[in-house]
Amino acid sequence: MIQTIYGQKKTKYHSEKCNGYDSKKESRRADVLHLLEKQNIITNLREQVKYILTPAQYVLGFNGKQICARREYSYIADFVYNEGSKEVVEDVKGFRTSEYKKKKRLMLRIYGIEIKES
Repeated sequence: MIQTIYGQKKTKYHSEKCNGYDSKKESRRADVLHLLEKQNIITNLREQVKYILTPAQYVLGFNGKQICARREYSYIADFVYNEGSKEVVEDVKGFRTSEYKKKKRLMLRIYGIEIKES
């Protein structure tokens, strides 16, 4: 994060928080999805759903206490909803980072879920 002259922080990709969402684009998409849910086109809309890609791994330390050898690696989907009988995992992207691309491949490999990008 870069600090501006007025004390407000700018994000790495210059997105601005809007209505509690990480970007204006995500806020607009949330409005559309909430409207679709009210019209019963989609159901069971959830936000910020966490999928664990690899669990935390612990080992015994020299004093017999458990220590974390590797932290949990997870993906947090912006939106998850049902469209008919199909579950849709959606992510609002302005820029596809290498980290996101790796998590997208793991989601497909581990859960068999193709992430829809908007």
